[in-house]
Amino acid sequence: MTAPGIARGELVAIAIGPALDVGFATATGSWAGALPEVLTLEAECRPRWVWWSAATAGPLVAAGAVLATCWDVAAVHRLIFGGWHADPALVWAALHDLPTDTIPGLGQLDLLAPAGDDSGDLDEPVRPDGHLRAEWTGGGWSRDSQRLQRWAALALRVAGLQRGRIATPAHAAAVGSESGAELLCVELAHGGLPLDRGVAERLITPMIGPRPATPDEAEAQRRRRDELVLQHVPGREVDLRNPAQVKALLVGLGFDVPDTRSWRLEPFVGAHPVIEAFLAWRKAERIATTYGYSWLDENVGADGRLRGPWTGSDGAAGRMTAGAGLHNMPAELRPAVVAEPGQVLVRADLGQIEPRVLAAVSGDAALAAATLDDDLYAPVAARLRVERPVAKVAVLAAMYGQTSGTAGEALKGLESAYPTAMQYLRAASEEGRAGRDVRTYGGRLVRMWPTPAGVDETAARSLAAARGRFARNAMVQGAAAELFKAWALTVRARSGARIVLCLHDELLLQAPAGEGEEVARALHRCLDEAAARWFRGSPVRFVADVSVVSRWSDAKG
Repeated sequence: MTAPGIARGELVAIAIGPALDVGFATATGSWAGALPEVLTLEAECRPRWVWWSAATAGPLVAAGAVLATCWDVAAVHRLIFGGWHADPALVWAALHDLPTDTIPGLGQLDLLAPAGDDSGDLDEPVRPDGHLRAEWTGGGWSRDSQRLQRWAALALRVAGLQRGRIATPAHAAAVGSESGAELLCVELAHGGLPLDRGVAERLITPMIGPRPATPDEAEAQRRRRDELVLQHVPGREVDLRNPAQVKALLVGLGFDVPDTRSWRLEPFVGAHPVIEAFLAWRKAERIATTYGYSWLDENVGADGRLRGPWTGSDGAAGRMTAGAGLHNMPAELRPAVVAEPGQVLVRADLGQIEPRVLAAVSGDAALAAATLDDDLYAPVAARLRVERPVAKVAVLAAMYGQTSGTAGEALKGLESAYPTAMQYLRAASEEGRAGRDVRTYGGRLVRMWPTPAGVDETAARSLAAARGRFARNAMVQGAAAELFKAWALTVRARSGARIVLCLHDELLLQAPAGEGEEVARALHRCLDEAAARWFRGSPVRFVADVSVVSRWSDAKG
């Protein structure tokens, strides 16, 4: 069958086989084709592509495709049902209200003879009991052209069922942004982050020593790093990689600390030389074990791009995440992220995003008025009649569920100054404390965990309080993640520059040197557009700090 007439924005499902043959499906039929047909249809019709997961986009991105919109079945499942797991068998079972404990699995002895799949027509993807057949979900869908078409048609059918579960316009918008974020993740993993290997090595060497030629040299460097700390406590035998031993050492020196976290020890710098030496050792050790020479060798390609796996949702509140150190790169190594020849980096960071999002999702008019200021905390401080740092602590404490100390006193003022926002957070907290799941503004289900049977009353109260804090924060952080994705996708569509990194609330793009300032202006316009579309009718103002630089470390903030 040849491709029927396809309207702009129409759902077109695809499944791509190992030989890069493609099965297509629309509401009017299915047909067999190849990758070039996808590119042609994108150029001529701009459909909304439907696939089971973003893995389908991999061959397309590798072939140079720039797809406008998609419906990612796995991403939408995570939005509707929460959690991380979203394989086809689970997605199908959830939408058909089938028990997940009866999902069939492949047999251990014969992968072509799945356990429990011996009834009915084996060429049918759906078993008599309603579950997807394990042989199909285990890869049998790609066996031939007919199966590719059937698999694409099933994805289209699932998308229709998912659409029936979308409750609000915000949820419908989230389907697009969550799906698009997964496609962006494929592009980020393929394109990589520009990183100058020579600069990186010059930054690493002073911290951990030159590149070791043998394991013995590496061990000698390790001992020398340890000695820079242990020289301040002669005669002590301490394994610096054992927190309990380090804590015992510090207690013996008069520092009664509950743990050895850096922020806990920093106030004691200057009180004893071992404190500063240990903090320096910790930074060097992190570089040596996680961001050293092997990290460069394993993750930086010959083209000078740092690549790692990406996902559009962390399974909790829905933030984008990445591996290979892309999301946790130490500030000391950021000078190695350098624009390629003839290019510049454009860095944009959303300002005070979470309190601004709280104003939008809660509908608190007074807090929305505060967002009109570049520095939201200044008008909040004036309203509370406190210093700005106290106002900031109060707002953050409200979102994170802290109620004691300075934050507890300042929260009393917030309750009267911004009652609608505080009631929004309180309602989320109460749901979490009761063990009831919550949904973000964009409709993502955030699951709560139960109180185990048999725990005492004190432990039960502690668990309830933890759920309450988690729920109230997830409602704000989740909505912030949704806005960030909507912004990133608007930038992807409008700016003409390549996004090379999404880091929490920060975007990093690479653009031709002569276009950097225009891309910077586009980032502001895209934020206004995304916020107006996401929070329709809201007066809340969102802001971003934008810099055009040659290397990441030169950016503001």
